[in-house]
Amino acid sequence: MAEEFALLGVPSCAGTHGPGQEKAPAALRSAGLVERLRAAGVAVTDRGDLPLVVEVVRAVARAVGAVLDEGAVPLVVGGDCTITLGVVAAYVARRPGTGLLYFDGDLDLSVPDTSRSGILDTMVLSHLLGEGAPELREAGPRTPLLGPEGIVAFGYDPVELGAAGRERLGRYRLRALPCTELTAPGVDPVVEARAAWRALAADHERFVLHFDVDVIDSVDFPLANFPHFNEGLPVGVAFDCLAEFCAAPPMAGLVVTEVNPDRDPDGAMVNALVGALVGALGRRVD
Repeated sequence: MAEEFALLGVPSCAGTHGPGQEKAPAALRSAGLVERLRAAGVAVTDRGDLPLVVEVVRAVARAVGAVLDEGAVPLVVGGDCTITLGVVAAYVARRPGTGLLYFDGDLDLSVPDTSRSGILDTMVLSHLLGEGAPELREAGPRTPLLGPEGIVAFGYDPVELGAAGRERLGRYRLRALPCTELTAPGVDPVVEARAAWRALAADHERFVLHFDVDVIDSVDFPLANFPHFNEGLPVGVAFDCLAEFCAAPPMAGLVVTEVNPDRDPDGAMVNALVGALVGALGRRVD
């Protein structure tokens, strides 16, 4: 049976630094995401947007679970990074052998006790690993939702990690590759991306790909709420790695986060992002 994606919008900025990301699903649709995917040969149905609700994570889990039960591949556009908690919860409930490839400019290993900001967007991996606020770490069918062996983090900015994050990174022994290593002389980022997904696929049947646009250097592509100036990946490198991840056979779902259309008045960056997504997912039907 041909692979079919189901587009699900989560217009929420409930867990992030400020407003704007709730507009991302509408902006990506306006830039032709659905039509351009279909033109590239990608089968996709548009399931609309979830309402703005308090329990966003549980709403995401229910909606993604329904997509999985129908046999489609979730393509979830948000919204802040907390939506990935709901996506992973839905997969773990149905397909326990699922891992997570966290392609993000941050490791998101904060917890409420060590965070000065209290922003939930910075705590996603901690909640997946069973730490943090009980309402989020216990939002799925098991706690923790994932063990450290089920996560590969790719492209994070080590400057933003902080002492508490470094402690968790060491304690969990997470497989994590910072952007500084990916941009070092002589390193081929796409080769490293291939090694990253293959390492995850070695002991997991499939993986969810979390793609946060703040993994891109904000000098190149200032679309995210949280900037990484001169620290993220060049935009071309990020899109090439995205394409490598999306073409991987074990990639079983894609979450796109942190898109803030308020930072893109003429729509050029959103249009470029849609082009990158279409090109990446189109490789699955070549």
